Amino acid sequence: MKLVVGLGNPGRSYKGTRHNVGFEVLDLLAQRRGVDWESAPADALIGKWRAASALLAKPLTFMNLSGQAVGDLSRFYKIDPADLLVVVDDVNLELGRLRARPSGSAGGHNGLKSIIGAFGSEEFARLRVGVGRGDAQRDLADHVLATFDPSERTEVVEAVARAADAAELFVAEGIAPVMNRFNRKEDGD
Repeated sequence: MKLVVGLGNPGRSYKGTRHNVGFEVLDLLAQRRGVDWESAPADALIGKWRAASALLAKPLTFMNLSGQAVGDLSRFYKIDPADLLVVVDDVNLELGRLRARPSGSAGGHNGLKSIIGAFGSEEFARLRVGVGRGDAQRDLADHVLATFDPSERTEVVEAVARAADAAELFVAEGIAPVMNRFNRKEDGD
């Protein structure tokens, strides 16, 4: 069984923010596959994508404590780290860019840092969705907790759709095909 986790912060005040791109990807994936969200045996919402033998999850622990929910879900459902994909925002990638990796460091992202701490390992796949850094003078926390500018929304919607495509490919074939297909810039970039 595969587990695809989108990171974000729960609550209406965080909807549409840069930090909640992971939630947006999972919501689109659930919508595409007709998966309903339900309570989980952890502090998270889960969706059972039965046709693919996969679980979708959105931790409700807030970003910096995501590892608690992801660790609990992984233990409860006996998910091997190789079968986990974490979808997360990344300020170090330009807006709309995707980058998949089979493992690696947190790269300064507190949600990934929390999951690495819960697993005691960096050996799980992650899909980073570029949200841009914005004004270097602006506080980074303010930037990631802000909504996208209207001029960015089209690019964000396209990136979320591509990330949902990448998550579907991960469930079907694993991380290597995802990296081969989605780690390059789109034509015309």
